[in-house]
Amino acid sequence: MDLQCTAVFRRVPEGYIAFIEEFPGANTQGATLKEARSNLREAVALVIEANREMAREDAGGSKVIREPITVTA
Repeated sequence: MDLQCTAVFRRVPEGYIAFIEEFPGANTQGATLKEARSNLREAVALVIEANREMAREDAGGSKVIREPITVTA
């Protein structure tokens, strides 16, 4: 599944800052646009991983149903 998101890059004196509009917390920076893009992919993966872990912890010992979902925007 490919979920298309919007990456935003802003030029600053140190290089670029970047974030994904649809993923709060997925933000980073880089000295070059190429580096900022690479760092942003990693930031998204880390946000998803952290959110999954927090959800598992929040569920505690509760019985929950987990299943894949496809999102079409």
